[in-house]
Amino acid sequence: MSLCINPHCQNPENSDSLLRCQSCGSELLLEGRYRVMCLLGEGGFAKTYEVSDRTSIPKVLKVLGKNQPKPVEQFQREAQVLIRLNHPGIPQGEEYFTFFPQNSQEAVHCLVMEKIEGENLQEWLKNRNNRPISEKLAVDWLTQLANTLHEVHQQQLIHRDIKPSNIMLNLDGQLVLIDFGIAREITETYEQKQAAGQGTRVVSDGYSPLEQVNGRAVPQSDFFALGRTFVHLLTGIHPLDLCDPYRHDIYTDELENWRDKASQISSLLADFIDQLMGRPINKRPPDTQTILQQLIEIDQTLHPRRLSRPKPSNPLTTLSGQNISLERTLSNWYSSGHSGTVWSVAISPDGQTLVSSSLDNTIKVWNLNTDEEIYTLSEDSDGVYAVAISPNGQTFVSGSNNGKIKVWDLTTGEEIYTLNGHFSQVNALTFSTDGEILVSASEDSTIKVWKIQ
Repeated sequence: MSLCINPHCQNPENSDSLLRCQSCGSELLLEGRYRVMCLLGEGGFAKTYEVSDRTSIPKVLKVLGKNQPKPVEQFQREAQVLIRLNHPGIPQGEEYFTFFPQNSQEAVHCLVMEKIEGENLQEWLKNRNNRPISEKLAVDWLTQLANTLHEVHQQQLIHRDIKPSNIMLNLDGQLVLIDFGIAREITETYEQKQAAGQGTRVVSDGYSPLEQVNGRAVPQSDFFALGRTFVHLLTGIHPLDLCDPYRHDIYTDELENWRDKASQISSLLADFIDQLMGRPINKRPPDTQTILQQLIEIDQTLHPRRLSRPKPSNPLTTLSGQNISLERTLSNWYSSGHSGTVWSVAISPDGQTLVSSSLDNTIKVWNLNTDEEIYTLSEDSDGVYAVAISPNGQTFVSGSNNGKIKVWDLTTGEEIYTLNGHFSQVNALTFSTDGEILVSASEDSTIKVWKIQ
């Protein structure tokens, strides 16, 4: 079946073999490629359909139902954000376009994006009778969402509407942050409007902080909403129901005894969530990197890794028949080396080049013949933990604290592309012998296998 999206069509159901609606004459193959298969859902402002095209990738079409300026502005903003961002915790936007029904000059605004199979956390919690989540799951989900927020904030955006109904749990256990309709870009104009008290007031009762209620949202406003979201998930109770409206102001007072209703978690995690919801703003973490580092420390404290005792071994003294001079390495490279702990090194197949990574957020490439530094790359993460050079010696990869894996040209130092998939620190990287497969291991307890182009 093929559906017509003309809002005034009397009989929108059509055969897949038609190019135009048999009822109203409107196009059925949108933009010459998308065929609308079925209606998935309907909200206050938009309908969501499943669509098919020449690819086999599941996609959805979001169609705006209202053509007033404000809904159109929000819809276009969401389209721009989703097309711009590329992260596993954010739906991938594919295309925004306008559709004109037959004999109509009124545009229908459309957005094609990745289909997220699953349910939002509000539905998910309701379907399990509002049973609170465990501490271990909370730390895992907080880490996923903090990684997603890191990408959002790195793009100078504030989501402004984090809550369980705007977080999808897909079939693989990945959390996906949705509904970027009221997200705002942090521009000079936005900051000037805030300073003049002209900011837009957007509120989700029980989740939004006071500064957002007053039209002065900042990146840390997302942290407050994240904290309130996890109070809901850890107690099974909506934040509004944890605050007596007759005795407290939901925007200025703390939640009443929420910890007592989340007895399954430690004070360590509860303190962290209270910090996310801190008042005033400066009591909250300053940025997502701080949050991610705190979560790593919390996870390591709550779930310490069991280490095996290493077997003693003789020190390696030769490589390919040549003596290794540690004395020369230490003395000649110390003054020009990294300013932080060196976490990983890799040598090119021809033995001419060394790549090193450090907690000082840099990658250095060295000439092994001359002991000279060739170039330094600076990363936008809290430490680069792993590097590996491809078997052909043309590229190398780096893995960072933010979960990103970057592929670089070894000769020029230019970034080729980024692999997104991990939600925490990448600890190890290795290539297959033919260089076509890359394997990565992460602090998020996953190992991923990548097909390298």
